[in-house]
Amino acid sequence: MSLELWAEGGESRIYLLHSDRLYHDTEIDARAQILVGNVQFRHDDVFMYCDSALFYEASNSLDAFGNVRMVQGDTVSLAGDVLYYDGLEKLARVRYNVVLVHGQMTLYTDSLDYDRLYNVGYFFEGGRIVTEDNEMTSDWGEYRPDTKMAVFNYNVQMLSPVPPQPVRTTLLTDTLYYNTVTSVANARGPSTIDDGGCHVYTENGYMNSETNELTLLDRSEMSNNGKKLIGDSIVWNSVDSIGEAFGSVVYTDVLGKNAMTGNYCYYDNRIGYTLGTDSACILDFSQGADTMYMHADSIKMYTFHINTDSAYRTMHAYNHVRMFREDMQGVCDSLVYLTSDSMMIMYDNPIVWTGSQQLLGEEIQVFMNDSTIDSIYVLRQTLSCECLDSLHYNQVAGHEIHSYMKDGELHMTHVVGNVKVNYFPLDDDSLMVALNHMESTEMKMYMGENRKMRKIWMPAANGTFYPIPMIPRDVRFLENFQWFDYIRPLNAQDIFNWRGKSSGSELKKSVQRKAPLQKLDIIDKTYGNVRSTPAEAIQAR
Repeated sequence: MSLELWAEGGESRIYLLHSDRLYHDTEIDARAQILVGNVQFRHDDVFMYCDSALFYEASNSLDAFGNVRMVQGDTVSLAGDVLYYDGLEKLARVRYNVVLVHGQMTLYTDSLDYDRLYNVGYFFEGGRIVTEDNEMTSDWGEYRPDTKMAVFNYNVQMLSPVPPQPVRTTLLTDTLYYNTVTSVANARGPSTIDDGGCHVYTENGYMNSETNELTLLDRSEMSNNGKKLIGDSIVWNSVDSIGEAFGSVVYTDVLGKNAMTGNYCYYDNRIGYTLGTDSACILDFSQGADTMYMHADSIKMYTFHINTDSAYRTMHAYNHVRMFREDMQGVCDSLVYLTSDSMMIMYDNPIVWTGSQQLLGEEIQVFMNDSTIDSIYVLRQTLSCECLDSLHYNQVAGHEIHSYMKDGELHMTHVVGNVKVNYFPLDDDSLMVALNHMESTEMKMYMGENRKMRKIWMPAANGTFYPIPMIPRDVRFLENFQWFDYIRPLNAQDIFNWRGKSSGSELKKSVQRKAPLQKLDIIDKTYGNVRSTPAEAIQAR
């Protein structure tokens, strides 16, 4: 039987296109036409199919049962076991084994309300959306075919890629916005993302399944193998293991016992490379309880033999370097730190302070031993000063100064090359009695308790002993004496306050001596020319 019936009122009415049987049964429902077998309806551009139906002509509605299908154009297909359709409200309520297909997106649920007026479908008893790249489940959600946007709420889980493929990324949240075209998911509220190696916590994060890129906002954090990165915003590519963080960044490496702060951080997990700029600061707590704070314009860290017991790091800091430890402070313009040797090398006008002692030169090497300083090497244009009071300083200058520490205190100083010394010996009452001015080629100074001189060794020396009242003005200070207390970092916060040397106090420019070129003079008897270089000599042959 083939019928074409429609209710009065024109195009807004529901059309019955076909049914094998049509009849009335007042015991079933006096208001309804009963349709059985290959039932087909049309409402506007929507076609509906089912095995049987109750058609309410007066209210312009229907109830469909068995193999229900609803097709809108050539893009949206909706199927289920039962359909309640209101033609006036343009509302379809589909129940049991519901499947909504739109392009590459498929929605599975047991209860779906599809509002054709606003072109949105709602599920509220649990649902699952599957795309080419991802699978998402939640207690409640909606999907808009016109914008291709899906919204998930309560107990949301997103898996990428789609099972049964091995799951690479799992996202858990309570609110998720997902674009089925761009494959971009936006998690709102407390959310976690795991890709098997990296763990993410965010309250506003974007995940792109096509590019494998995360964009995290609102002080999100990432953690991986003892490393944690926190920032106002973070961009992370899980395939390349490369990330960037912006704004109040905190990077912590628990295993490496260091941290980095600043307003920008770049991180490459594959090669163990980290770059920090914009108020960058390194916190190194690998040497015990005394943390070292270091600031520079740019700080780079390289990690070698990652995820092994033999892992070590190299750190490069350059431009306006300032550092602070309780037992040591320093400034320079560039610095290299090697964890493998517990060695720090400072370049370009470096200065180091330990207690009342100041060391400066063209290059300073600091060696650590556990939690304390083991030794300090100062090379070229060196000066070691110890402040006794505002007018009196013990001073040592030479080509090289090697200072050795014991239990955090200066134990011995070895000076080599053009040695000059100004030393104020103390009497039994710790009073200065004189100035001892000495010059030699080499010197070793041995210190006792309370930094008191125990003995001095020199192979040969020229010296003068000046009583305090008789010290000449031009002898009191060595030629290269400078006291840079106005530069010294005072605390961990002061490392961000750059203070340069006053004009005229910089070290002399070192000119690298070059070996003289050998000259070969060959008289060309033919032309009588003198060729003075090896190359010209060879050509002359």
